[in-house]
This record gives sequence, C-alpha cells and structure tokens, in this order.
Amino acid sequence: MKDSTLVQAAGRWLTVGAIAALGCVTQGGSGNAPGQSKSPLSEGESSASSGASPATQIEIVKAPSMMRGMNLAGAEFAEGSLPGTHGKEYMYPDGKYSSGYSSPSYFAKKGMNVFRLPFRWERLQPQRNEPFDKAELERLQTTVTNLKALGAKVILDPHNYARYKKEIIGSSAVPSRDFADFWKRLATLYKDDDAVIFGLMNEPKEMKSEQWRDAANEAIVAIRKTGAKNLVLVPGNGWTGAHSWMQNWYGTPNGELMLTIVDPADNVAFEVHQYMDKDSSGSGDECVSETIGAERMKAFTDWAKQHKKRGFLGEFNGGDNPLCEAAVQNMLNHVESNPDVYLGWTWWAAGPMWGGGSKRVMEPRKGEYPAQWRWLEPRLR
Repeated sequence: MKDSTLVQAAGRWLTVGAIAALGCVTQGGSGNAPGQSKSPLSEGESSASSGASPATQIEIVKAPSMMRGMNLAGAEFAEGSLPGTHGKEYMYPDGKYSSGYSSPSYFAKKGMNVFRLPFRWERLQPQRNEPFDKAELERLQTTVTNLKALGAKVILDPHNYARYKKEIIGSSAVPSRDFADFWKRLATLYKDDDAVIFGLMNEPKEMKSEQWRDAANEAIVAIRKTGAKNLVLVPGNGWTGAHSWMQNWYGTPNGELMLTIVDPADNVAFEVHQYMDKDSSGSGDECVSETIGAERMKAFTDWAKQHKKRGFLGEFNGGDNPLCEAAVQNMLNHVESNPDVYLGWTWWAAGPMWGGGSKRVMEPRKGEYPAQWRWLEPRLR
C-alpha cells in the first residue's frame, strides 16, 4: 500500500493511509451539500487518497464489541425545499446509487456494522397526525431493508433539529403530542426489529431544555405503548454537544434535565455529537489540538459514569490534516476506552448527493476514498 504507516491495535500492526489535501470546507452535520459523487470505485475496490505527509504512529485502543459506522446523508437534504423532488433535491442512500456503486456495501464489507439514516419528518408525514406518505415510506423502508441485508443496524434519524416546518416541537404550533404521534406510527412499523434503533431527533437547538425534555418523554411513552422494545437514542438540547453537556448557555444543562428522561422499557442511551474545530460546530477544517476530542468528551463521559447512563457518539469528523488525524484517533480511543458508557460511533458523513469537493465526506472522488477512511479502517477489523 502506497504511503502507508503502521498503527498498533490489540498487539497487531495495521496500515493507515497517508494524508492528502482535498477539496473545500463543508459544514459538519448541515446536510446542505447538493450534487452527486461522479467517480465511484468498483465494488470491493480499496483505495484512499495519498500524499506527501505520512501519518505518525498512533496506538489504537479498540473495545471488544462496539457499533462502528457511518451517517448516510441525503434524504434530509434541501430542507428549504419541502417536499422536494427525490433524486434531484434529496436522495435516500438505498445502497445502490445511480452510478451502480454502493458505498454502504463497501463500508459493511470493511466491517462497519451500523448506519445512521437522516431523513425529514415533513416528507415522511406531510400532514401531522395523518398517515405517512406512501412513496416516501417506501423509500425509507427500502433503504432500511437494504442496509440490514448488509448485516448492519440502522438508526432512524428524523433530522429536524426539533422542528416541523421551522416551528419548534412543544410549541402551540407543533404540540408534543404531534411528535409522539409521528413516533407511534414509525415505531409500529419496526417494533419487532431489534436491528432498528430509534434516534429520537437530530440536534435539538434554540429552545427551552424543559420543552425538549417533555417532548422526548412523551414520544418515548408513545413508542413503548406500541410494544416496541427497540433501543432509543435521546439527544440533549444545544445541538447535543458532549462538551456542553453540563453548561447552561442554551438553558437548563442537559446533565440536569436528561436525568429526568423516563423510559418504561429502560432501553435508552444518550446521543452526543462532537466536532473538534474551534467552536465545536463542525464548520471548520482545522482541529484545535491532538487531545481536544477526549477533552471535549470528558464532561459527558464523567456524567454518564456517575449516573450509570449509556451514550452514543452520533456525529464527529476531522479535516484532512495530521493534527485532525491525531485528534480523531484520540477521541475514538477515549470512546473505545469507556465501553461501559459508549455503545458506538458514526462518522459524519457519507451519502450519494455530496459534492466532489467536500473534505470530510466518505464518498469516493476520482476513484479514491479520502485519507480519513484510513483513520477508521483499523478499528473495523
């Protein structure tokens, strides 16, 4: 393998790709990157970008059993165009893109065992408290079926920031009972499928923490009334940042209110997101330091250990440079060193509609996956 270095994992030395500079900055977690990957690999082909600056030796800490995977973006794109045209403004990553190449299949063959699937509530349920749109539901179910066929779990992720058409859940415009109705209908479809995980909501923000807590509890009750025992991932307020779990700039700290989440089935974990640029937004391509990931995760990890709670790292990434490589490995080592807390992690992001210039997107460009793929690959075997 060209321009490779060695990384030690569980007593073995594994290859990690070298660093290369690619493309332009794309926002982490935004879902606003139209366009389509134009240079797919052949099925089963392994490649990564190579460059002149090899990575340093990094010792990989790996938990014996953990979910490790990818966000598959696309179905949540074009939030300003609802419902939008499927295949043009948004697209489900159903496993076979228009190119005929399947990135999810490639990821699964390499060892990824979970996919987080963002989509828009408004497209699936155009009228609240009414049946799901048949065409959109078929797209969702087809994608879930295809991803499960790869041997992976699927996290259903309404990527709405605790909104419906820009109105906050728990407000008079969108009562919490409407959110509970949505989850009752979705849970009914997958209540007997333990390969499907219910990600309650993506990144609640700019609302009262109590308002989100109450909506989450009502949705959990509705889910359990269907008989569903599925794992539920509950995010906190303030974009559910791990670093701000105990802070109060967004309202009552998540570390206080999430202790009042009630699940009759006792099968919840708390989903956190963490980026390593200067403001933790994921909009910058530079990481603050080699250790910033673990430092920002610590507040949540300590809270979870103290209160015997479980967690899941739903979004993270890093720019294509040696500092971010070290920061990503440092953060994942922190996660995998704490298996009593963390159930797993998913990188942001891959998907069929990302443009070819995005630096942190795990889609092939000119026949190659980005250098960051080699950061993750040793953890998958």
